[in-house]
Amino acid sequence: MGGCFSKPKPVEVKIEVVIPEKERSKEEMSPNGKASPLVYKVNGTARHYHLEEHPIASNPYHNPKDVVEASVCHVKDLENGQMREVDLGCGKALLIKEGGEFYAMGHKCPHYGAPLVKGVLSKGRVRCPWHGACFNIGTGDIEDFPGLDSLPRFQVKIEKEKVYIRASKQALQTQRRTKMMAKCISLSNYNLSSTNVLIIGAGAAGLVCAETLRQEGFSDRIVMCTMDRHLPYDRPKLSKSMDSHPEQIALRPKEFFRTYDIEVLTEMQAAAVDIKNKTAVFKDGFKMEYNKLLIATGNTPKALSCKGKEVENVFNIRTPEDANRVVKLATSKNVVIVGASFLGMEVAAYLTERAHSVSVVELEEVPFKKFFGERVGRAVMKMFESHRVKFYMQTEVSELREQESKLKEVVLKSGKVLRADVCVVGIGAVPATGFLKQSGINIDSKGFIVVNKMMQTNIPGVFAAGDAVTFPLALRNNKKVNVPHWQMAHMHGRIAALNMLAHGTEISTVPYLWTAMFGKSIRYAGHGEGFDDVVIQGDLDELKFVAFYTKSDEVVAVASMNYDPIVSKVAEVLAAGRAIRKRDVELFVRHGKYVQFWVLGPCGVLQNWRYVLAHGERLLTQTWLQPPDAALASRRWGWLQLHSTIQIVHPSHFPLRLG
Repeated sequence: MGGCFSKPKPVEVKIEVVIPEKERSKEEMSPNGKASPLVYKVNGTARHYHLEEHPIASNPYHNPKDVVEASVCHVKDLENGQMREVDLGCGKALLIKEGGEFYAMGHKCPHYGAPLVKGVLSKGRVRCPWHGACFNIGTGDIEDFPGLDSLPRFQVKIEKEKVYIRASKQALQTQRRTKMMAKCISLSNYNLSSTNVLIIGAGAAGLVCAETLRQEGFSDRIVMCTMDRHLPYDRPKLSKSMDSHPEQIALRPKEFFRTYDIEVLTEMQAAAVDIKNKTAVFKDGFKMEYNKLLIATGNTPKALSCKGKEVENVFNIRTPEDANRVVKLATSKNVVIVGASFLGMEVAAYLTERAHSVSVVELEEVPFKKFFGERVGRAVMKMFESHRVKFYMQTEVSELREQESKLKEVVLKSGKVLRADVCVVGIGAVPATGFLKQSGINIDSKGFIVVNKMMQTNIPGVFAAGDAVTFPLALRNNKKVNVPHWQMAHMHGRIAALNMLAHGTEISTVPYLWTAMFGKSIRYAGHGEGFDDVVIQGDLDELKFVAFYTKSDEVVAVASMNYDPIVSKVAEVLAAGRAIRKRDVELFVRHGKYVQFWVLGPCGVLQNWRYVLAHGERLLTQTWLQPPDAALASRRWGWLQLHSTIQIVHPSHFPLRLG
């Protein structure tokens, strides 16, 4: 869809509202206890609606044939702070006990299917062990990302000291729930060149913004514009699963956008923004007026500047077509990757079993040195070398040579000449904000859009999100940072949407990312920019380790491989605003993986060591239960495993005596 349409004219919009599941706060209630009308502006005209006019059906089990109920355990089988995966016969659920109450919901993370029972339970939410998404245990709602869907929540009841779960069979199978959303039913009354909310960019930030608006009851027109040919898709898979087709990695099907009236205009490149007239101008001359604007244009890959850079078969991986083309051309051929970045290394790993040879050219001494540190970088490099990947470090490309217009050789500044049929460039990116230079929107010296904690720019009604922004990171004392992570883009989009609706919500999430290579994942949480030391626990050679990145005396980030759920645990500690000191993790490493202790007294049998792992800093008396027989009351040795908790276990923390 594109082209110029006639000048917009005033319109009347009929509003249909589907109430979001989340209850409105008390601030939205009138003195008599009834819901106060919410007001949105459409083309400058206030429109009102009352929440109580649109009730929601309270019974989620309207089809008796779709319901299953089963006894899953005894009430004493779980202690506070414990989770258990339980089978209801036609599917599994996650049973949780916290604060003396039982909760049940889906057991798989809707993002990539991680088992949440292996995640981290903390303060009313479960964090995924793989990629850090968080879900409220009371509602199942997603509270941190990545991913778009929430979890289904199931009914729990206690009868005769047995725990029963009542659940929808369909929900047990799907293990996901899309929140209720509003929709605009009178789009035909709009002039095509005007909208209430315009979103430039259709990545994670743009899509989450649109969905959040609908979830919060926003019922006016939403238009997303993207340079891409496709609806929003899972961009990280371009380098992790390169032969995926667009429809396989789509974040939402076409029907979703139709159902919730989220319009997506593809192959639309923004050329300028006129903030005075609230108009976005596109490259083909099309103009669209807006009331609120989100800029989420992401970044543009850097290109090589060497001789021969225009030769055929040299790629930046930007689209599914790029990735698919590289896989096809690389099969049984020679591949050169320029740049040991996340994208470059993931592409190298993916092509290893398909290509005849894979070579990586990098300016640094080891891959990921600035991000993971030299020791972790060398361990990763060794893993790649064991898979026949050759590295040419501390050098650059000086020339790309062709034969019959196609790439033949890559010449390095070191003098080395590499045979190459395909070249993939992964040397970084720059923010795609060139079209904003004359707009009046505040752009920093590197081209990033500057926003506050509410994702607002310096221009009222204009928000920005994703890879193209710098924002205050609470974790680093509100230092303005750029965090080009998939998870962070999701959260940016949500915060922007909430503040378009004047919620006054500030961003406070902990950055979380992952990279996948040869079937192994490195998980990372925090913001380690400028770290001055790395404290490592585990075995780098065996690729089983956790690395704590410190600045002065404070841990600012953590990375791990084969050490779940330590990164999610640390993310929860940081999200709670608690500092982790370097001396504590050094003590953790120095004293090894286990602490030996005696268990004393007639009631001194440790019933729940997993609870101690998760809540070691506040071990309570209810953790200790009367043993079932005298034999269990005798003194015994116990081993407290430390690798899944950051809290340093010391005899003074527990009612225990070292043996």
